[in-house]
Amino acid sequence: MPDRYCGGMSAWLVVVDMQRVFAEPPSPWAAPRFDEALAGVRRLLPAFAGRTVLTRYVAPLEPTGAWVPYFELWPFALVPHDDPLYELVPALRDAAEDAAVVTRASFGKWDDGLAAAIDGAREIVLAGVSTDCCVIATALAAGDAGVRVRVAADACAGASDADHERALAAMALFAPLVEITDVAAVLATG
Repeated sequence: MPDRYCGGMSAWLVVVDMQRVFAEPPSPWAAPRFDEALAGVRRLLPAFAGRTVLTRYVAPLEPTGAWVPYFELWPFALVPHDDPLYELVPALRDAAEDAAVVTRASFGKWDDGLAAAIDGAREIVLAGVSTDCCVIATALAAGDAGVRVRVAADACAGASDADHERALAAMALFAPLVEITDVAAVLATG
């Protein structure tokens, strides 16, 4: 259903970084509620058939600037882009096999490449991990670019429950550019 925000174009689902590095202990980046977020994403996927983009975080090939001390703290993640650590989780790959995949060596995924991948749509629904890192970085940049962003909170997971809630509260400050919602509301309104 077109509305005043998306100019007649349908919203796209952008699933942020549902990868093994965030899903599986012993990774120190594993989100404790990853499986719950994945269940929410899987509920959303059928409503966005043909309008879904999956993103992947990968480490920079050669860290520079502030990334140098960052990877001194997290050396386990400084692996090649094709390392199994950075694979999308199989349950997502299988459920969204026709989705475009955007890979970035940055927390925020919003850029001209992602804008092109969503075919210039002016509205996105965000889901994924980590709410307090890659999701918030993507949401704020997309909203700043004039894209209406709806964050499906129950299809996201943070580094902890507290971090998840803090990130949602921070994003809510950017209303109406960014709206915090849930899977049921997204499915009810399209």
